[in-house]
Amino acid sequence: MPKILVLYYSAYGHIAAMASAVAEGARQADAFVAIKRVPELMDEAAVLKAGHRPDATPVASVGELPEYDAIIFGTPTRFGNMASQMKNFIDQCGRLWAQNALVGRVGSVFTSSESQHGGQEHTILSLHASMLHLGMVIVGLPYTFKGLTRMDEITGGSPYGATTLALTADGSYREPSANELDGSRHQGRYVAEVAAALAVRRNGSQPHR
Repeated sequence: MPKILVLYYSAYGHIAAMASAVAEGARQADAFVAIKRVPELMDEAAVLKAGHRPDATPVASVGELPEYDAIIFGTPTRFGNMASQMKNFIDQCGRLWAQNALVGRVGSVFTSSESQHGGQEHTILSLHASMLHLGMVIVGLPYTFKGLTRMDEITGGSPYGATTLALTADGSYREPSANELDGSRHQGRYVAEVAAALAVRRNGSQPHR
């Protein structure tokens, strides 16, 4: 039973919805899954003014990351990069980097943008760079998920990771589609399968309990 952390930041609920689907997929591969979020950097007044959705999900600590066989990061795009809340959290991993504490752990990313070409792939790659410095093994969303090749609808998703589009053409909010959530589940399941295999090899016999 690999131990998976789905770690995210979500302002308007799109990433939170995908995080639930990612966790569902990982559990389908018999993984133990924890869902946590990174701390908010905005004060309460700014959060209310921006209209962020309330989120009672537990907040993660940097020190707990080595407890997991895989960490699946979820972040919205911010001008083609990860959200500052996620970057701030990762920037606190210096001690883990010095201790090689995350070397060999699986890392994966999913994201959301307002538009179809809103920097989704570069946002994922910005997290990939950090994960490579930490020695993590990057896993994406392979084409075994057939929803990546759909042409009958506007949809997120790429081999870099599951994605969703947050707005419709008229500017109203759009919830993650069935195809996008299916991609999230597929990614979670695939990460769990890879993490289980690597954990057995890393520990000589058994994954983390």
